[in-house]
Amino acid sequence: MTVLKKYDLSGKEVGEVKIDDSMLQAQANKQMIKDYLVAIRANARQWSANTKTRPEVSHSGQKPHPQKGTGRARQGYLGAAQYKGGGRIFGPRPKFDQHVRINKKERNAAVRHLLSEKILDNKVHVLQYQSLDEPKTKTLHNFLRNRGLENKRVLFLADCSFRAEGNGDKSLPPSARFETLSKSLRNIPKVEFSYVPNVSGYDVVLHTEIVLLDSAFDGLLVLLGGK
Repeated sequence: MTVLKKYDLSGKEVGEVKIDDSMLQAQANKQMIKDYLVAIRANARQWSANTKTRPEVSHSGQKPHPQKGTGRARQGYLGAAQYKGGGRIFGPRPKFDQHVRINKKERNAAVRHLLSEKILDNKVHVLQYQSLDEPKTKTLHNFLRNRGLENKRVLFLADCSFRAEGNGDKSLPPSARFETLSKSLRNIPKVEFSYVPNVSGYDVVLHTEIVLLDSAFDGLLVLLGGK
């Protein structure tokens, strides 16, 4: 069994959670992981860069100067590339259908492999989170400092299931439940907030440390292949 330490907001150890070692044996081909990460970066591009070619620029059809008698090279159009404001030659153009398809099974295998590596390297910390009454950046900053995570790239992961609050008549969406937490984190450099089902392999690779909210532990087990 692999043990993850659980901490409170002050950074003190308050318990531990266990993960079966069989869930951390996911193996993925290195080339497949590379292709997956490259595809994520490629799909994040807008592909919207655009320059005007010679027929698209706005210029009159008048010749710059007479064809003969000036001693200069003959020119026919002010919209040519050699003139200021002329059309660009081989400039960037919008590209279409550049999306790289990512196989679902390969994506899941890559995410499980990368998460397993983080867990085995003791880079995943469990936070016993109690809802804050108001955003408190200092509270979260003190937690990171006490855990030695200050000035590191840290990813906070929460669960995104609906949960009943108050009298149980209504359920709050995740954005409302963790609003104070996300606001407390957004002013801390190199720290990001996300939800377990939304995490990608690029997020795992980009951040050196992961802080998992205790309510999201079951979601992590599902992501690792559990039920």
